Amino acid sequence: MTETKKLNTNRLTRRDRLKGFWQRCSTWQKWVLRILGFLLAWPVVMTLVYAVVPPPVSNLMLMRALSGNGINKQWMKLDQMSPQLARAVISSEDARFCSHHGVDWVEFADAFGGTFDDFEAPSRGASTVSMQTAKNMFLWDGRGSGIRKLFEMPLALYMDLIWTKHRMLEVYLNIVEWGPGIYGAEAASQYHFKKSAAQLTRREASLLAAVLPNPIKRNAGKPSKRVNFTAARIQMRMNDIDAYLTCIH
Repeated sequence: MTETKKLNTNRLTRRDRLKGFWQRCSTWQKWVLRILGFLLAWPVVMTLVYAVVPPPVSNLMLMRALSGNGINKQWMKLDQMSPQLARAVISSEDARFCSHHGVDWVEFADAFGGTFDDFEAPSRGASTVSMQTAKNMFLWDGRGSGIRKLFEMPLALYMDLIWTKHRMLEVYLNIVEWGPGIYGAEAASQYHFKKSAAQLTRREASLLAAVLPNPIKRNAGKPSKRVNFTAARIQMRMNDIDAYLTCIH
């Protein structure tokens, strides 16, 4: 038997095995496999779509809506937003945004004390803008964060490969939660400061960045002492951030 015939035989054998496996599956097992296939394919395909089309809603929005919150959002291009907002959010959430490829391995290693032996959910400092975008867009929030990271990290790497940094930050700033039912920079700015995101001051941008770790309990429009303190620290970091933002210009 020639090498070509052997390869064809192997291919046929694999096909027959897959066909036989599918035929042995019960109706409910087939439906489970179809659903799993859809769930795996959805973020892969929609990442390509959202590279050029604004996402209508995110998983986070839908899950919050099911719990009783509305969806208040308005898409705004990154170039139309006040540049202070990008500076504040990157200073607060992901200072190495322009240098990593979706996952900041330096921060991730620090979250484990320099080791990867025990898998638990890393601290927020290890969660990049890309990872947060992947979570908000396609995954879930809350319980099961350790398991979620297994999906979040490879998805963030894939999204960072497909999208430009400019696009990544633009999508993030348009879907991130800034209050109950408040999503994206424009809705947040109108809700908290009664003005467009294009007009945000340095102080207002830092307040929005300061509440991101917990936008349900923290209020940018009526900041607590803790939020004011965090915002002041973010403003100090903003003084040195411009050199690290070349990827979004």
